[in-house]
Amino acid sequence: MAKRNGTATTDFILLGLFPEFQYASFLVYLILLVYLIALIGNSILIFLIWMNSYLHTPMYFLLSQLSLIDLFYISSSVPNMVINHFLGKHSISRIGCGVQMFFCLTLGGAECLLLTLMSYDRFVAVCNPLHYAIIVNPKVCLLMTVASWTGGALNSLIQTIYTMHFPVCGLKEINHFFCEMPAILKLSCEDTSDYEMVVFVVSIVFILIPFTLIMASYIHIFLTVLRMNSPEGRNKALATCSAHLTVVSFYLGPGIVVYMTPGSSHTTTLDQGLSMFYTILTPTLNPLIYSLRNKEVVRALKKVLRKNLISK
Repeated sequence: MAKRNGTATTDFILLGLFPEFQYASFLVYLILLVYLIALIGNSILIFLIWMNSYLHTPMYFLLSQLSLIDLFYISSSVPNMVINHFLGKHSISRIGCGVQMFFCLTLGGAECLLLTLMSYDRFVAVCNPLHYAIIVNPKVCLLMTVASWTGGALNSLIQTIYTMHFPVCGLKEINHFFCEMPAILKLSCEDTSDYEMVVFVVSIVFILIPFTLIMASYIHIFLTVLRMNSPEGRNKALATCSAHLTVVSFYLGPGIVVYMTPGSSHTTTLDQGLSMFYTILTPTLNPLIYSLRNKEVVRALKKVLRKNLISK
């Protein structure tokens, strides 16, 4: 069987992040640092939420699920990319590529759905506070979480199986740092235009509709907040909602370009740059945005630090 650089032709070749970039090693070190920040930040946020009883509310339960998704999401691509770079290994088996694609699509889809449900949680809390405890109860929160994970996994399973069934010709070089679906489709010998239309429709369900619902929720929230008499309550609501909107913009915006526009209309460099937003940057920013701008999370962190300092 023919080989390329000692790798069987049944394997894919991951060219890595910006393969033509002169300072690739510096970029990898930087991404590794970002990964460690994301790992520590999300882990601390999950720990604080689960260890402090006053954070056992629907909003923080959903936030802990977001941090959990982000932990897995960034870990599904970055460690493999870093290891491959330092070992000089660029091959990945077809099965390995399919598994990575499945997890990335599962976690990406789950985050889209969860961000939508989090906006609904904030909508009820601000616009219908008297019935909030009834509408968004623990059972509903659990159903929200299950729906997010299940919806993401089912969509991912179908998309992964269908994408990986296309025959691949040539050198099987993936111009990306992980096995992302659009990058794999570009290698196909067959016409994928019909399937790309299916991907577009699915993206409407998982990206465009959530984005529309989130914006509609926050328009209602903004109008309600403007009518508040309490400056403290107004500032708290605006701080929480602006943090959520920042996350949504960084996450769904690039996803719309990558998955809802023709692959021929943008370069692989642009695809890689945009995918970094939702696979690396957003998982890192989420805990920072939600913790540094949230007094209750900061209070919980100070409480833990004070307790540890006193115990020493």
